[in-house]
Amino acid sequence: MTSYSNKKIVIVRDEEEDRISRIKADRWIFGLLLLAIAFVPLLVGGYVKDVVSPNITNIGLLTSGAKGDIFTHYKAITLIVITAIVAVIFFTKVLFMGGEIRKTKLNVFLGVFVVALILSTIFSPSKTIALWGQYNRSDGAISYICYIVLFFIAMNIDYPKRALHYVMYTLYPFVFINLVLITMNFYGHDAMTYPAVQKMMTLFLPEGASLGEGAILLGTLNQWNFMSGMFAVVTVIYLAWAIVDTNKIRSYINVAVSVMSMAVMLMSLSTSGFLTVVLIAPFLIYLAIKSLDKKKAIIVLATFFILSVPVFHVLADKNPRVWNESIGFIIKKNPYVKEQPVAMAPTDFKFTFENRVYAAENKFELPVLPERGTAAGSGRAYIWSKTIDLTMERPLFGFGLDTIMYHFPHYNIDARAGMRSESTIVDKPHNMYVGIFYGTGILGFIGFAGIAIITLLVTLKAILTRKHILAVIFGIGWLGFLIQALFNDTLPGTAAPMWTLAGMMMAYMLATKEDKELTDGRDD
Repeated sequence: MTSYSNKKIVIVRDEEEDRISRIKADRWIFGLLLLAIAFVPLLVGGYVKDVVSPNITNIGLLTSGAKGDIFTHYKAITLIVITAIVAVIFFTKVLFMGGEIRKTKLNVFLGVFVVALILSTIFSPSKTIALWGQYNRSDGAISYICYIVLFFIAMNIDYPKRALHYVMYTLYPFVFINLVLITMNFYGHDAMTYPAVQKMMTLFLPEGASLGEGAILLGTLNQWNFMSGMFAVVTVIYLAWAIVDTNKIRSYINVAVSVMSMAVMLMSLSTSGFLTVVLIAPFLIYLAIKSLDKKKAIIVLATFFILSVPVFHVLADKNPRVWNESIGFIIKKNPYVKEQPVAMAPTDFKFTFENRVYAAENKFELPVLPERGTAAGSGRAYIWSKTIDLTMERPLFGFGLDTIMYHFPHYNIDARAGMRSESTIVDKPHNMYVGIFYGTGILGFIGFAGIAIITLLVTLKAILTRKHILAVIFGIGWLGFLIQALFNDTLPGTAAPMWTLAGMMMAYMLATKEDKELTDGRDD
């Protein structure tokens, strides 16, 4: 509606119409956020890219050429498309429908982090890689900006009353599909060996390209560590919902889903997931003790434990590494390893070499090489130490995200003591925090640290007050993500869903009293 006064156009807004438009916009945004949470992690497919290395070298991993990927490319492209559409709808809502942006200190740190991402990419020695990330990881600045945009928008919309249910239900396929894929791999029937799966994986490959020999399909995520960390998070999310849910039937269904997720985590053969679950366990116990229905909550926890024991036994009996990568972190002796008799070698014969040679009158001694060994965290401590030292060469803006493979000091002799071999090529820092510090420098780390600290404090508040069931459950998930990130890097298939869930949690905790009426924990 318009009116004219002194040749000036004054726009009179119809608030009711704007309100209805905002509701519709939020529904569209929520639907797209569900795709980012549940659909992006499932995407796999063969892709070939011409990689231009910033280094001239004969080291295979660092050379230029056509290289293939099946886990990341389509996830990254879909993430970018979803983020772009969500951003257009959201800013249309803000600019033309009277939408508002919630005031929080987080906005400052989000801005600092985005600025750091941009500057670190501009000043990176490897700009293209810093922008897009490695061809098989897509963990560059573009992906991180997508995570931040999804987080920010998720924090600034309103949700339907059953938003929690929609999110959790849409994650069921992610659990079931990965359970099937990793179980097949675990028992020696990898899905990639089936012609139908191979055809699907090569559907978009250029003519003449094919899957490499030995390609495996562990799951829909890239690698063991990512599978372990992500499914530890999924395990605690579903278990938390089962504890606080007032619907008993749904609670026990989600206990079963939680056990399935735990099985995926165990079959991933990586300690990071197990440690995450252990560290989250006290918060789950707290939720059970403080639950309105304590008896039911404690029975849920007991049921999870009772079901987990036989699952663990069957898997560890099949592969003793299941014990090594979980309970073995605490109890070293593995009862699932069959001890073999060891032949006794003669003990009274000694033969020694003097590690020296003589040339003319001068004595020459060979250097003493470090004994082969592994630093803490399966060599991670060595990588972290070297990465932090490297970052000090460019402390302000870092080297650019996901570029570590081209700048890490490979072939150092002390790698024998840190990673058993000096010929191991380090392609990632195995720690989200170290990776962000290396990639974006001090400025980016300050921005990210502010985000992490504020969301962590809000998470703890949500768990302690237990006022909003969605905030509690997604807070547990975000806490789990931050813990497993101590041992893992990020990928579009792992980070995008978790940043989005964290944004939803923040939306509920920052909501006005009117918003909170839509976020109570009671069932419909």
